[in-house]
Amino acid sequence: MEPSKIVAFKLGKEEYGLDIFHVQSIERINHTTRVPNASVFVKGVINLRGNVTPIIELSHMLGMGHTQYTDNSRVIIINYGDSQLGLIVDETSDVLNVNPESIDQAANSGFDSEYFQGIAKIDGRLIILLNLEELLKELVPNK
Repeated sequence: MEPSKIVAFKLGKEEYGLDIFHVQSIERINHTTRVPNASVFVKGVINLRGNVTPIIELSHMLGMGHTQYTDNSRVIIINYGDSQLGLIVDETSDVLNVNPESIDQAANSGFDSEYFQGIAKIDGRLIILLNLEELLKELVPNK
């Protein structure tokens, strides 16, 4: 298999990664408009270059609680099917090449969550790879 590229980012002290194929851009956190009756992890929506884009607090969605925003906090704008949404993260770090043989699958890694594909071991770093399809199932119906 060919190496893939991921965007690495932090939530708390842990590093996570998303396949770069889904990442449109990385933005600073700006004013969000709250949406009544939205899920608790939906921060609101923003107008991003003419598109109304929902913004998700990823740490809250993963059960890690609310996060304090800093100057390093970012919104990773992703495309998933016909949908665009933003994921708030504590900090983005870099784009990395990931060889398939450097990934321990989630079932073999000692944790069981449909939100994770596995853990990549890259240059001494452990990066938890998110399963975007499962993560967004309840947010983007019929995908």
